[in-house]
Amino acid sequence: MPTSRDLPSDRPAIGQLLVKLLGEFRKELSAAGEDRGYTDLREPHMHVFGNVGIDGIRLTELAARAQLGLATMSELVTELERSGYLERRPDPADGRARLIYPTSRGRQLLDDAGDRVAEIEQHWAAVVGPEEFERTCRVLAQLLGTLTLAGREAKPGGDPTG
Repeated sequence: MPTSRDLPSDRPAIGQLLVKLLGEFRKELSAAGEDRGYTDLREPHMHVFGNVGIDGIRLTELAARAQLGLATMSELVTELERSGYLERRPDPADGRARLIYPTSRGRQLLDDAGDRVAEIEQHWAAVVGPEEFERTCRVLAQLLGTLTLAGREAKPGGDPTG
């Protein structure tokens, strides 16, 4: 069985690399948001905007996608409602439920964030080379897909087809 002594000594462990890289990504994304006038947003709001989409989503699904507790997600959505980024509307499929949608201000934020993500990817590709960046993204996507599929297969009643 592998131990910590088996880890490479010439680089940080994968978890450290991923967390630090996510921190760099969030720092670059946040700085651009402030430059574009989104000064009322906090880092936890990224969990919402990274998962909300534009077609409406239930709070429970949004929390699950963001891997946050329901109470935490509810608090974040309420803050973003008060700031004019999100709104809750009745679910046409179930009158008791409500769906969360971005407002026009929220949609503008999502558009601006998408543009900034493209800029960040272009910058990072320039740092390590476009081919290396693309290969790295594909490897990470493959790893995530394989691990996600394996997790579904391991759960009772899991759907191995995705």
